Amino acid sequence: MSETVPDTDVVIGVDTHKLTHAAVAISALGVRLGSVTIPANSTGYQTLQAWAQSLGTIRAFGVEGTGSCGAGLSRFLSKHGHCVFEVNRPNRQQRHQKGKDDPLDAESAARSVLAGQVTALPKSGTSTVEMIRHLKVARDTAVKARSQAMQALKSIIVSAPPMLREQLDQITGKVALLRHLAALRPGPLTSTTASAKASLRAIARRWLALTAEVKDHDAQLEQLTQQLAPDLVQAHGMGAGTAAEMLLLIGDNRERVRSEAAFAKLCGACPIPASSGKTNRHRLNRGGNRQANAALYRVVIVRMRAHQPTLDYVRRRTAEGKTKLEIIRCLKRFVAREIFGYLCRDPKTTRPEQTAA
Repeated sequence: MSETVPDTDVVIGVDTHKLTHAAVAISALGVRLGSVTIPANSTGYQTLQAWAQSLGTIRAFGVEGTGSCGAGLSRFLSKHGHCVFEVNRPNRQQRHQKGKDDPLDAESAARSVLAGQVTALPKSGTSTVEMIRHLKVARDTAVKARSQAMQALKSIIVSAPPMLREQLDQITGKVALLRHLAALRPGPLTSTTASAKASLRAIARRWLALTAEVKDHDAQLEQLTQQLAPDLVQAHGMGAGTAAEMLLLIGDNRERVRSEAAFAKLCGACPIPASSGKTNRHRLNRGGNRQANAALYRVVIVRMRAHQPTLDYVRRRTAEGKTKLEIIRCLKRFVAREIFGYLCRDPKTTRPEQTAA
């Protein structure tokens, strides 16, 4: 730990890791005041707070990884009334020029806050949305494991002994086949037929168990999303899956998203200026949260099939010479605006679905 004479106004930058956090304090004029390394636990958080207060009045904390290794620290600081900003990892070009270590990264975080380059507030992670995130992680991993189990079943059946394969080919329906496989009795492992039956039975039972797990997660997610955003869940083409993705994007503290334009940028649904000289144009935004962007795409595709206002919009824009991809991008922007209205505006002022979407 190193310190200097206390100043009147300080900014603290923190580079977070699983076991330890490195912090650097700078003054309002950009002078480095000191650095400290703390353990990543409640005792270390209290030590960091006391050290920062000994240097002067704390203006703000800039914390890297507020959604992972820095989650505990950001929640502790917010609970104690400190202003906390979420800081992305340092620029790679600067790392290449200046090198990389924990105090340098922490100082870079502090200077980003001081320069006003960092304005994002971290997600609180202390309420229902965090519960949805936990369930969503469990559901997504179960769905992925179920897909892998089905692929393994198909590969074993294709290469199974002829008699077993012909017997299984006569069974119609995926569920019937899986229940038949789960009830197999391989007997002693004295042949390739017995080993194939043993593996098929184990994988089929795993698939059925994962399916039951996914259904349980879906029921719990539907209950939580209905509690937080009932209008969004009931909107055409949305459902609990889309609502869960959007709630995870915003977090429990919805005030962190200041406008519908900012929300669209978080979703990657806003165009990026790409003008130069006499050329005025925009390009496709490939940033933002890609899961949320994919959710917007699914909503648009569903509405393009059976939602009359969307069908009218597609017909009008097609007559104007727009391609299908361009129309989809426009509709994604409309849907983002509508979702922002459901989640972030005052319920009394929230309007119904947008005419175009």
